[in-house]
Amino acid sequence: MYSPPPNPLLNWPGRFDPDCVIANLSSLLAEQAFYVLDDKQRLLFWSPSAEDLTGQSWQAMADTPIPYYGQIDATKNTQGEPLVWPCADGRQLQLRKISRALFDQNGQFVGGFALLLPADKQISALPARPNQGHKQNFHGIISRSPAMQTVFQIIENAAETAATVLVRGESGSGKELVARAIHDLSARRDAPFLAINCAALSSSLLESELFGHVRGAFTGAVKDHKGLFQRAHGGTLFLDEVAELPLALQAKLLRVLQERTFIPVGGDRSIAVDVRIVAATHRSLREQTRRGEFREDLMYRLRVVPIFLPPLRERREDISLLLWHFIQQHNKENFRKIDRIDPAAMQVLLDYAWPGNVRELHNVIEYAFAVGRGAVLQLSELPPEFRESKSQEPGSKIAAPLPAHQEADAIRDALARCNGMISPAARLLGMSRATFWRKRKHYGI
Repeated sequence: MYSPPPNPLLNWPGRFDPDCVIANLSSLLAEQAFYVLDDKQRLLFWSPSAEDLTGQSWQAMADTPIPYYGQIDATKNTQGEPLVWPCADGRQLQLRKISRALFDQNGQFVGGFALLLPADKQISALPARPNQGHKQNFHGIISRSPAMQTVFQIIENAAETAATVLVRGESGSGKELVARAIHDLSARRDAPFLAINCAALSSSLLESELFGHVRGAFTGAVKDHKGLFQRAHGGTLFLDEVAELPLALQAKLLRVLQERTFIPVGGDRSIAVDVRIVAATHRSLREQTRRGEFREDLMYRLRVVPIFLPPLRERREDISLLLWHFIQQHNKENFRKIDRIDPAAMQVLLDYAWPGNVRELHNVIEYAFAVGRGAVLQLSELPPEFRESKSQEPGSKIAAPLPAHQEADAIRDALARCNGMISPAARLLGMSRATFWRKRKHYGI
């Protein structure tokens, strides 16, 4: 006689009645082979029919971690996924799996349940989990975090207006994706979307690139050049790292925002323009204003609608989601296909502070695809810093940003390890090339 352990879901980490969950599943799937896992993929319930189908008892299954083929994917539900299930008597059962991930009211993955069916059995679709208004892929921004759901709503609301938007977030957090989403959702979607990093060019080059120049304005100006403002007419211009604008250019940008006109470098007449500005910075413009490094009037013009992007370390429920999103992207290239992450590697990835945010995470997956082989992503296939540094203990606090002298030393070390090459050194530290360049200049390296 099958006798499950008492209160099998007592320690389920969700904000709902665990006994109610198991009672409803048992009622709904009374004659079916099904099982329930927690957020760590540990077996919490194994139905009598699952025991009959596989010949594996609750006690035998509970003694070992659930095999990878039986795990619940937190990023997607499955509807008839084929799998081979090894049985206790040595048979290889051809099955199909229907699975549903479960989440608590804060959007945290708390486990899930799966139904096992013979491969030749007709599948009756289970109702999909209501998404409760949550979006996991919002115009290319991947997140299930409640904090990001708020950001998505602000983006949708702001896109309906012509207001200037200021996006603040750390390097690699997805500021340009926010700007593109605003453009794509706005009435300007069919007009140009252009972007420039204000920290990547010298003052003179930046002025010419933004506002254009006329022939003969300076040595080498052999013909008229239309700047970004003119080329983006009717559309959206994204100014990344706007806090790095020199004060002289800040005055010229303010004029464009106030009067919708500008004068090209070396020109003598104004050009009218209709462009929406979305700016971004990793700095506090208020602090820059207090230091006299940024015009207060321009700050207020830019931050009509401020949007704050939380760093990846503050939305850790997104790490696994993003890992599998990028893995699936690279799987499509048919060079290597990863269908599982080794537990040791996953533990390191989940515990990492991700100072370079989503960009760094994507770089890590690219590295793993480049250096590794096989269907399992191993710890040895992660970049050196994941293997050389001590990982944080689970549940420990995320390390604070590096002090200035340590950050400068890290930049010097990265340059030395990459033979002075900027792009590889920047990738090593999870920074964009522009951020790396700016920090080198700041520290005089």
